[in-house]
Amino acid sequence: METSVKDQIKKLVEIQKLDGEIYDLNKEIKEKPLLIDELKEQFETTKAHLNQLEAEAKAVLVARKDFELELQSKEDAIAKSNADLSQIKTNKEYTAKVNEIESIKADKSQTEEKILKSYDQVDKINVDIDKEKVVVGEREKEYLSKKKEIEDEIKVLQDRVQVLDGQRKQIAPDIDPPLLAQYEKLLQHKEGRAIVAVHGTSCGGCYMNVMQQSLNLIKMHTEVVRCDYCSRMLYIEDDL
Repeated sequence: METSVKDQIKKLVEIQKLDGEIYDLNKEIKEKPLLIDELKEQFETTKAHLNQLEAEAKAVLVARKDFELELQSKEDAIAKSNADLSQIKTNKEYTAKVNEIESIKADKSQTEEKILKSYDQVDKINVDIDKEKVVVGEREKEYLSKKKEIEDEIKVLQDRVQVLDGQRKQIAPDIDPPLLAQYEKLLQHKEGRAIVAVHGTSCGGCYMNVMQQSLNLIKMHTEVVRCDYCSRMLYIEDDL
């Protein structure tokens, strides 16, 4: 019985080394995509500035179109008013119509000024857009390069997990099914560490003190001893 329990513990320790690494690798595999999301968010922030500049340029163009329509309207009004001058009979009406035309011309001049200003605005924004496109292009290359690097790392980690899992499958049949079932249940709830070594008189999992009676039972190898605090299986390295 002693030899059997001891051998089973040895197998559990052996499989635990694999499972511990598998757990750590899988944890890293899950965390890697978060790095990609963070990189993407940083890149999208850079793109957002470019999008803002492009939106500003578009808004100026839309406003210019409105100004151009307004300008055409004023030119039509001036043309109509000039045509009306020939029909006017009195000096008073003629003077009023001339003043009206001058007022429209003044408004027309302001509208033309707004149109000219819009050209300057768009030119300035386009300069900023061209600069920002260069920045975005560089950031995109950096993002895609780092993204691929992380994806390659994930692939390496996944390949390593597959290798370890293959090794695990070779050991698992040597462990009594009920014991293996207990071990695997613990594994799911104890951060990938179901059986741990005792360090001095402390549990290697929760670091709480292990009673002397439990230490004696571990050394006897008559049963699998578990920590009173974290329930992990215990062993002493020098006794294996």
